[in-house]
Amino acid sequence: MTIADRWLLPDGMDEVLPPQASRMEELRRTLLDLYYVWGYDQVMPPPVEFLDSLLTGTGTELDLQTFKLTDQLTGRMMGASADVTPQVARMDAHSLRRQGPVRLCYCTNVLRAKADQHQGGRSPVQVGVELFGHAGLEADSEIIKLALSSLAAAGATEVHLALGHIGIFRALVEAAALVKDQEAAIFDALALKSPGELARRVGEHVTDPALADMFLALGELHGDAAILYEARERLAGAPASVAAALDQLETLNRTVLAQFDVSLYFDLAELRGYQYHTGMMFAAYVPGYGHALAKGGRYDDTGRAFGRARPATGFSMDLKQLATLAAAAPTPGLIWAPSTDDESLQTAIDALRQQGERVIQALPGQRSEPAEHDCDRRLEFIDGRWQTTALTQETSA
Repeated sequence: MTIADRWLLPDGMDEVLPPQASRMEELRRTLLDLYYVWGYDQVMPPPVEFLDSLLTGTGTELDLQTFKLTDQLTGRMMGASADVTPQVARMDAHSLRRQGPVRLCYCTNVLRAKADQHQGGRSPVQVGVELFGHAGLEADSEIIKLALSSLAAAGATEVHLALGHIGIFRALVEAAALVKDQEAAIFDALALKSPGELARRVGEHVTDPALADMFLALGELHGDAAILYEARERLAGAPASVAAALDQLETLNRTVLAQFDVSLYFDLAELRGYQYHTGMMFAAYVPGYGHALAKGGRYDDTGRAFGRARPATGFSMDLKQLATLAAAAPTPGLIWAPSTDDESLQTAIDALRQQGERVIQALPGQRSEPAEHDCDRRLEFIDGRWQTTALTQETSA
């Protein structure tokens, strides 16, 4: 190993430097303030938990994303949080135990064993909201509106919102009485977006011709809102819950377009998060980014494993990605103060800092020039008092 290799970061891990770190902090405050005025209370989950709590009810995917370590105090296995949502669900079900709807928000670092192909690297700063205790579409609508408001606050334009409903596929699976392996085979074919593979898998596992046609239709039902009307025709013989899911998507289409200028896209074969979601799902995209900047949906009964099943809906984003949507606003340069124990100078420096100015005071023996520290002004003793003057090439020497 060379000396240079010692400072290499692991793949997928990154550091945030100025001015992007300041942009992230500014955006974090903006988003948490936004959630606050919508009535969401902030929580701060722990960075690690015992595995039997952290992974309860989350499925295989999160297990594979979780870094595992041994607690030196108890000998029990712990995991670093790879997704905050299950932790917040535990808080609602086990720690808070409030009655009625509960609105929670968070912004915290998470750690993933491998890079998330849909949402960045292995060390995102996850920000999001969760709404527990209400099963109605009104809660889903609120979550989507808040996600779009978050993107707008981050500077996103030309947002494309993709909507789906996991309940449609689940209802067809139940109607066809598919066992786990058969369900997984058709699921994989839909995920591949391959009509030929889907036709082969459906032909192997679905005996009812009408249901087979419906599974094949799922692979073709994607596009604008007109797709929802086509879906009603092609899925006319499906269980009643399918029509109810289409009703929900139509309502969300009207609700979103009434308030936001976004492009809506529907995909009834989008099954991302299948082990996790139970109803409406969405993902928000912005031109120039190959993955969703916000994603979420309904995930009812996650708290059941903690002894309290609750309806739940929410979304999450990576603050690092959001912070790249718009450049940080230009900030005034710093003020350079000379190295001296003059009491009047300290008074002047304190007054400027209380006004929000950034002041750097030179240290004894310091050789770097004011301009090297992004200073554009300096304090000078003029006419018996310390005054701020513009920093020029002549005065910086």
